[in-house]
Amino acid sequence: MTEATASGRSGFVAIVGRPNVGKSTLLNALLGEKIAITSPRPQTTRRRVLGVLTRPDCQVVFLDTPGWHEAEHALGRLMLESAKAAMEEADVIVMVVDGRSRLTDADRRVLERLNAFRGQVRPGGRPVRMILAVNKADVARKPDLLPLMEAGMKTGLFEECVPLSALTGEQVDVLLRLIIDRLPPGPRWYEPEQRTDQPVRLRVAELVREQVLRATRQEIPHAVAVLVDTMDDEGALTRIQATILVERDGQKAIVIGRGGSMLKAIGTAARLELERLLGRKVFLGLWVKVAEGWRTNERLLRELGYFEPGER
Repeated sequence: MTEATASGRSGFVAIVGRPNVGKSTLLNALLGEKIAITSPRPQTTRRRVLGVLTRPDCQVVFLDTPGWHEAEHALGRLMLESAKAAMEEADVIVMVVDGRSRLTDADRRVLERLNAFRGQVRPGGRPVRMILAVNKADVARKPDLLPLMEAGMKTGLFEECVPLSALTGEQVDVLLRLIIDRLPPGPRWYEPEQRTDQPVRLRVAELVREQVLRATRQEIPHAVAVLVDTMDDEGALTRIQATILVERDGQKAIVIGRGGSMLKAIGTAARLELERLLGRKVFLGLWVKVAEGWRTNERLLRELGYFEPGER
């Protein structure tokens, strides 16, 4: 923790919502750089992703969370616990909804959880502040957008409602200003140059998984994980070997593709992302392995980094 500037504000901001409403895209837009992976697939985010925005007058620590869903296995339960923990430590909670539709049952489950924070205070007597972000406003129809905004504000949970587009950046600056205005005075929790607390190997694994999600269809997205086996610098080159885990032989065949074509395309796209992340040339070797039931295997989940150190 470092000292705050004079009159500086700082605090934690949880970004919550059902799957596939654009929470990770919004995090990246607020930070002005890619910290969280994104894809059109639901539940792309599987763990809390921390991103830090530091300015002369403030430091905002964003907590992107997995989409709120019905947990069906150990991984799903860990994802929900991650989202709950982020809400518990937040000074401001931003709920993201999809502006193209009315409130869904999944949205209402998130609202029920947020209702538990109504009237709660943080240390020092500060109330938890909440803002509704209506995403995808650039493609939403006004007949859908306005009733959604009204329904959200009628819950009495939110101080503000901001229609925006995380993809184009429209009104993201408005949301950021509303967030900063609601943060308390306080210290900087992270050094100004730090943008995330994610270890590099974890970011590498996530960037590879992102390209698998973007390249494949069917049941693959939920069944895939990536483990970085080795990562070594050799002069101007970083050599990475990683294993893509799936749950069935049929999924392995899809990821590899005819004559290895799918795996080659995934590797090429991932390598370009990794070179941008690391700022150097990358050799990426990928293997595909069947690990039946890995989403219920606590040993594998721990190896993949889904448990915090010391967590059971």
